Amino acid sequence: MTVLHEEKETDRSRMEAAQPNAVPRAPGFRRMFAEHRLTLGVFFAIESYPGDIPRMLDQISLAKRAEEAGVAALWVRDVPLRDPSFGDVGQIYDPWVWMGYVLGQTESIALATGAIVLPLRHPLHVAKAAASIDNLSGGRLVLGLASGDRPIEFPAFGLDVNARGDRFRESLLILGSVLGHSIPRIVSSLGVLEGAELLPKPLHGRIPIAITGSSQQSLDWIAAHADAWITYPRPLRSQHLVSQQWREAVGQAAGNGFKPFAQSLYIDLLEDPHAPATPMHLGYRLGRVALVEHLEALRSIGVNHVALNLKYGSRPAVDVIDELGSEIIPHFPAHADQKELRQAS
Repeated sequence: MTVLHEEKETDRSRMEAAQPNAVPRAPGFRRMFAEHRLTLGVFFAIESYPGDIPRMLDQISLAKRAEEAGVAALWVRDVPLRDPSFGDVGQIYDPWVWMGYVLGQTESIALATGAIVLPLRHPLHVAKAAASIDNLSGGRLVLGLASGDRPIEFPAFGLDVNARGDRFRESLLILGSVLGHSIPRIVSSLGVLEGAELLPKPLHGRIPIAITGSSQQSLDWIAAHADAWITYPRPLRSQHLVSQQWREAVGQAAGNGFKPFAQSLYIDLLEDPHAPATPMHLGYRLGRVALVEHLEALRSIGVNHVALNLKYGSRPAVDVIDELGSEIIPHFPAHADQKELRQAS
């Protein structure tokens, strides 16, 4: 792929803000991430449900309640097609449409994607949608991207699942080019762009990029091209080793720069506050004392954000959100209050 930038005077402040190893200034990123600290997010659908299709009941009221409780981020998934064998379709709705609906009814909570399947979408469409959400939300978007893990989807889009790693890299370069420059010239397998500009541009210089899983890339490549890394829950000792590997890769890519380490976690928060942690699929069934202890252990090994999924919960989501707000989040608060975020935007 060939990328040439025809820099104009008006590009320079934007390009300075878009340096890959500078910590993003976007309010959503700042709300979620700070070095040596940990915050919490929640995945849509904010509810428990059997099977793979949520009911999507009361999601906006629950999102508002989560924001009031001090949750740092609302997480949205990209599942274009239902694969009955996979087990979960996320929030059902298209992620961009859903975020547009949510952003108008919330104020400062970050909107994070976990994750947009970049090879299934043209990067110009992703750039347009992401910049639109970024601008309309006041900079609350953290753009999580992935190469895709549901093989059944790729043939439906006329794509080779085995080529998704190459397409991911190419798409990410195009994404950064059109968001960071006024008139780039791009020659790629996905098209030729010349003499045209993508608008709007990111509100705070650039949209923070978080890469999910390996996305068919090396850890060194991810550290060089992403602002954050989202991975999966593991036993504490294993996650500690992975976190150390991430810090080493970031050190090679960014010197002393900070690039956050985030993970997901399924929880069933039990009514008994002293219930011990028992393992379940990608998480734990436990009381709030054990949850605080586990989250503190994750913070101590370098995890900066944990996105909670309530799918397997045994209690009403409203009760879980309220308990998170009163008993858990005070230990792991978001990093900027609503007034600060509005001023920044």
